[in-house]
Amino acid sequence: NTAVFEAETEKSGIKVKWQRAGTEITESEKYVIKTEGNKHSLTINNVGKEDDVTYAVIAGSSKVKFELKVKEAGAVPAPAASESPAPAAESSQNREVIMMFISASSAETQPEEHQDPIGLFVARPQDGEVTVGGNITFTAKVAGESLLKKPSVKWFKGKWMDLGSKVGKHLQLHENYDRNSKVYTFEMEIIEANMTFAGGYRCEVSTKDKFDSSNFNLTHSETLIPFCRGEGKSESQSDVDVWDILRKAPPTEYEKIAFQYGITDLRGMLKRLKRIKKEEKKSTAFLKKLDPAYQVDKGQKIKLMVEVANPDADVKWLKNGQEIQVSDSVLLFMCISRVQMYFVLIWDILQCNLFVKPISSVLYCLFRYIFEAVGNKRILTINHCSLADDAAYECVVGDEKSFTELFVKEPPILITHPLEDQMVMVGERVEFECEVSEEGATVKWEKDGIELTREETFKYRFKKDGKKQYLIINESTKEDSGHYTVKTNGGVSVAELIVQEKKLEVYQSIADLTVKARDQAVFKCEVSDENVKGIWLKNGKEVIPDERIKISHIGRIHKLTIEDVTPEDEADYSFIPQGFAYNLSAKLQFLEVKIDFVPREEPPKIHLDCLGQSPDTIVVVAGNKLRLDVPVSGDPTPTVIWQKVNKDKILQDTWKDDNGSREWMDYKLLFESEGRVRVEMHEDHCVFIIEGAEKEDEGVYRVILKNPVGEDKADITVKVIDVPDPPEAPTISNIGEDYCTVQWQPPKYDGGQPVLGYILERKKKKSYRWMRLNFDLLKELTYEAKRMIEGVVYEMRIYAVNSIGMSRPSPASQPFMPIAPPSEPTHFTVEDVSDSTVSLKWRPPERIGAGGLDGYILEYCKDGSTEWIPALPGLTERTTALVKDLVTGDKLYFRIKAVNLAGESGAATIKEPVTVQEILQRPKFWLPRHLRQTLVKKVGETINIVIPFQGKPRPKITWLKNGQTLDSKDVGIRNSNTDTILFIRKAELHHSGTYEVTLQIENMSDKVAIIIQIIDKPGPPQNIKLVDVWGFNAALEWTPPQDDGNAQILGYTVQKADKKTMEWYTVFDHYRRTNCIVSDLIMGNEYFFRIFSENLCGLSETAATTKNPAHIQKTGTIYKPPSYKAHDFSEAPKFTHPLVNRSVIAGYNTTLSCAVRGIPKPKIFWFKNKMDLSGDAKYRMFSKQGVLTLEIRKPTPFDGGIYTCKAVNECGEDEIECRLDVRGNQINPMDNPNTVIQVWWSVEGEGLSTNTALRMTLLDFVLIP
Repeated sequence: NTAVFEAETEKSGIKVKWQRAGTEITESEKYVIKTEGNKHSLTINNVGKEDDVTYAVIAGSSKVKFELKVKEAGAVPAPAASESPAPAAESSQNREVIMMFISASSAETQPEEHQDPIGLFVARPQDGEVTVGGNITFTAKVAGESLLKKPSVKWFKGKWMDLGSKVGKHLQLHENYDRNSKVYTFEMEIIEANMTFAGGYRCEVSTKDKFDSSNFNLTHSETLIPFCRGEGKSESQSDVDVWDILRKAPPTEYEKIAFQYGITDLRGMLKRLKRIKKEEKKSTAFLKKLDPAYQVDKGQKIKLMVEVANPDADVKWLKNGQEIQVSDSVLLFMCISRVQMYFVLIWDILQCNLFVKPISSVLYCLFRYIFEAVGNKRILTINHCSLADDAAYECVVGDEKSFTELFVKEPPILITHPLEDQMVMVGERVEFECEVSEEGATVKWEKDGIELTREETFKYRFKKDGKKQYLIINESTKEDSGHYTVKTNGGVSVAELIVQEKKLEVYQSIADLTVKARDQAVFKCEVSDENVKGIWLKNGKEVIPDERIKISHIGRIHKLTIEDVTPEDEADYSFIPQGFAYNLSAKLQFLEVKIDFVPREEPPKIHLDCLGQSPDTIVVVAGNKLRLDVPVSGDPTPTVIWQKVNKDKILQDTWKDDNGSREWMDYKLLFESEGRVRVEMHEDHCVFIIEGAEKEDEGVYRVILKNPVGEDKADITVKVIDVPDPPEAPTISNIGEDYCTVQWQPPKYDGGQPVLGYILERKKKKSYRWMRLNFDLLKELTYEAKRMIEGVVYEMRIYAVNSIGMSRPSPASQPFMPIAPPSEPTHFTVEDVSDSTVSLKWRPPERIGAGGLDGYILEYCKDGSTEWIPALPGLTERTTALVKDLVTGDKLYFRIKAVNLAGESGAATIKEPVTVQEILQRPKFWLPRHLRQTLVKKVGETINIVIPFQGKPRPKITWLKNGQTLDSKDVGIRNSNTDTILFIRKAELHHSGTYEVTLQIENMSDKVAIIIQIIDKPGPPQNIKLVDVWGFNAALEWTPPQDDGNAQILGYTVQKADKKTMEWYTVFDHYRRTNCIVSDLIMGNEYFFRIFSENLCGLSETAATTKNPAHIQKTGTIYKPPSYKAHDFSEAPKFTHPLVNRSVIAGYNTTLSCAVRGIPKPKIFWFKNKMDLSGDAKYRMFSKQGVLTLEIRKPTPFDGGIYTCKAVNECGEDEIECRLDVRGNQINPMDNPNTVIQVWWSVEGEGLSTNTALRMTLLDFVLIP
């Protein structure tokens, strides 16, 4: 019969070898070898008993053995060729049945290395393949040189499964750190893998400010078991693969298939079928699929790319199973290979326009999702990735799909505009506002370190408006005072809220009025709160406004206006603010004008006794209107003259009054109805009016009455009062941890009224909101501001307040930062004392604060004195100090202070006085343990021996070697107060010996001895002899080396070498005797022997070698080999691969290649247009294993021509030539973004539709500068 063995490899094109009993099978009539793709078969014709042997098949590095069992015909009925065989281990009844599988593991089948750029990773975990039940380890390496602490590493399976909680029987995680290379190594080991372990994995590594991740896959290679069938009944049935039929069939059809194909061991086949992984069908649509996963930062863009087999294939992109659509445009991509530029043809559905633009100007600005088709590549670009883009994506080509997952990493949320301090009154609304870097970000609010939540009373309300975050307190109380904090995952901001009790201040009270009949009366007051309402009372009853009586409230000013005053309006008027226990009262007096009969001849008279204040002074508030009615009388009617008099300067030309005083007077006439300051004349009175009084209006006004009978005059002094001028910028002093002292000077001008007090405000330097620090007026010129945050820069300003109102703010103070002095240093102790010095040490303060630490002040004080003397000049930054030049026997107290910008800290003091006197201490060595035994060093090594000791005063140290003084040129000695060092830069053999070191203090001493042994490699053995040779053995003897390297000889190494090859092989290693017998020598060969000595330092540099070889004699007939004439391999040169004509672009290096053979190796000559090129530096010529290459560096059109290659040897010569054309540079539109390509479209047919045929003709290029 005929036996057929079949095998299947993972990939096609892998070379397969077949062996029979260890010998390779060559194809013949008996053995037929076939290969079709990845299927391989061996057919054995005319099977006989001699074919019952072991066979093997080799693919790459895999080898599988199998047997062919041949039984006599008639012993066992031959099964049908279509029956499914079983392995010989399971059933021995089948005649020609064998199971086999070939796993081709070659370089071609290895997974491609992951090409992700390396961030934190030095080496990323790579894709792996494991068989069921096997083990596999994935390794990740992280560079630790720039990291402050060990990075955090997590392993995931799929998207979310953290493998840290799955460690156990099948999964182990390991990590280690190499201190030399500073590399962290993290390993994930999978033990006894099963089918469920296959899939995508991810390794994430993170530090304080960095993050990186790497994706990799684990696949299973299952033992697919194709079978070898015995040929029996028909040729057609031998091609049936029962395993493939069972794999594809439903379970209900198994028995039917077993009956049809004669399967006898169905149960066994089904058990093995469960363990078989279905063969992955090779993709016919995709040349390269999507990676298992991608990661991108939020707001960035990412490209998903596949390569399709058919360049004209249509692809669909899906997101979470839904197709991604382009809503407003249809993109058609066209490629012009000649100019290597892509165009996008856009059909605008909204405007029905057809236009052409380069992709570079369209793709990256119009669409969120961009689809590109570049040759076989299909690219999906996602611009401005958001969390909504974190999804599963698919690329569909026909019936095939490629899957991936996109992970969008959210960046940390930063606070771009911090919170600002606020001060409010009880019951007012509070609104904290900050701005973050991300819209709709999640933040956390805290009050004094406790997180705020929405309570049942809705006390706190949180609001988001784009990037702005708000915390709102509708009705504030005293308990709401404190520090409020907003936190994100990338920042923190703190602000203070101060809630004050409501307190109303009266800036201007209402004043008494005296008004004549039918005049206007105005009561006005000003309070500190614009929102305060109030009621007006007349003799205790509320005033009801009407057409004559008006009540107004504008800002902080409340007015009661009474038009056409009548005698009934004379009463006591009061204003009561709502919610405050205030009562502002004033009196309205009605002036009744009495008209008396006067004679016709009456001198003029000014009646000023009607005013309710001093007759010659009138006070008016700046900005208000002054109206002064001056009753006059006289018959005939007098002429009224108003003058403004300035009594400012005394001059030589003076006018002398009745009292004899000398005054220079300047008169300014005031005319009727002229300007802001004017006079209105009436029959019985005149009216003096100042509109919006100013400071310049202040002065003495003179009114003069004249008629024929006489003259009268009177002086009226007008005083204008105003708010004070702003004070100068305050000064800051006595700055503490959360407080400071503010000082200022009174304003230069008090506004004509005494300053009642001051109001102080502060703000953070980068803020715009000022916060009031006091509600009660400050009477003093200093104030201690408290409740500030340490380390924050503040500014202060001041207001002055008088009875008229509040001044403008002063300039801001110089910025300052509340800082506190550090706490006192700790662990202040005395380290050492001598006759003139004291050594001290301490540790830094426990609290340093925002001001940092500038240094320390060290002082000492003599016992019985109170004067502290600086021990060191200036500040010291160290935590140790040596105080020198002290008087022996003094008792001193020491103290230390820490200093920063805020000043000095408290003092740390040594409680007991320190006596400046050397303390006698017995000398003693503290010999290290490793020096208590012999110190062994090799020649050339460095010796550095440090021996600590104690002893005071400083002892005398003496070194001796073998009782002799040391040579300072050969051995270095360095001594300190606490140790002594012996240093030898390069050890030599003569440095061996016993070293003694002695400490001497007065009559006390201590001594130790150190034994140093310097060793070197030994010399070679001596007197090596070949004692005897017999059979296959040789006997050797030798004596120990003359130079043992100052160390015991540990053994010898014996080697042999064949005289023909002289390659040495070790016979004995660490051999201790001085004689040996070398056996198992080959008959007919001659051997040399050599011997090395060995000690602690290693083998001797040279060996003792036998002078004469040991000849192993042959026994029996001596064979004389025949002599043959040497074959002549000489051959004339001949080109096996010709030169090829080429056309290249100027400026780019090009090569011409051909192949030649010839023996002996021919000499090569290159010619251009028959000119030899061997001396031209522009051409480089290479020859490697018969392949000849001529490289032309940056050719120009001049380099075009006929190139000839000539090969010459002693047997002949041969030559070959080709033509090279060099073209000038062509315009590449993609190199210049300003290049415009004119494209004309011709349309066949009428109108445009989906089926419109378009033809594009490239006419020319137009370059636009």
